[in-house]
Amino acid sequence: MPVVLDPDAAAVYKAFLEAARPPYETLTPQQARADYLAARPATNPDPPDLRSVAPLSIPASHGAIPARIYRPMKLRDKDGLAPCLVFFHGGGMVIGDLDSHDVVCRKLAHEGELVVISVDYRLAPEHKFPAATDDAITATAWISDNAGALGIDAARLCVGGDSAGGNLAAVVSLAARDGKGPAKGPAKGPAIAGQLLIYPATDLSRTHPSHREPETSVLLTHSVIGWFMNHYLGDADVSDWHASPLRAATFAGLPPTYVLTAGADPLRDEGDEYAARLREAGVPVTYRHFPGQFHGFFTMGKLLPQANVAASEIAAWLKGLG
Repeated sequence: MPVVLDPDAAAVYKAFLEAARPPYETLTPQQARADYLAARPATNPDPPDLRSVAPLSIPASHGAIPARIYRPMKLRDKDGLAPCLVFFHGGGMVIGDLDSHDVVCRKLAHEGELVVISVDYRLAPEHKFPAATDDAITATAWISDNAGALGIDAARLCVGGDSAGGNLAAVVSLAARDGKGPAKGPAKGPAIAGQLLIYPATDLSRTHPSHREPETSVLLTHSVIGWFMNHYLGDADVSDWHASPLRAATFAGLPPTYVLTAGADPLRDEGDEYAARLREAGVPVTYRHFPGQFHGFFTMGKLLPQANVAASEIAAWLKGLG
């Protein structure tokens, strides 16, 4: 599929190439994490003021899962309880953390007028699949179980994330629908009111056409995806829906879904197919495609106005859920 970058996206990509930063696949995971975080201030928009931002520790079988809870100035609360978005950051399951997506979570809390809880799941290669999915499922279940104490309405609990985080959100929704917990843990299935999937990774086999088109190898290159997957999957079965939610047997009964894709993105086609499969199963889907943007644009609101458009549209969708 021919892809023409929007002028602002093309300018950002040109500056990125001229900076000649070393590709992540030439670095250690620790170096890549540091580089990824160091680049955020140049692209993140100014964060909105919030009522509070606080650390949170979620108990798990391996110890604790760090998290961060965001409360905006204005909340859509009912009887003291507010809707909540449990957010999982992107980064190929190898890079990214609470700080890399701090501004995104602040924006979503502010514009969506809801509580956001960002989850710092375990990363590969130190913790390979299914550690990240187990943490995402465990964290969401704990938040649901403790909703009242957190000032959250358990009936208005949504999950979401970008890229790898979109993968985790999709897996959490499937597990919750089926009443299943972590791969090696007890069953637990909280009610999920909606899932927000921002250019999600839904099929880790990487067989969709957009994984082979030269025009999509922008920032998130085809080679770095291979580097991420080698670290994350190891010898795991890529057809396991805990890894590739697009491989689930059925999508019936999943919550209302917002799917965002970008034109210059290797993950474009699998995101598009996920939205289509959900629709075929009778799931209410809002699908938004940004043809002239590349993977990762959503966090670059300082440089890319379309990122702020997307954030506002997502906030309106979240509000529409109730």
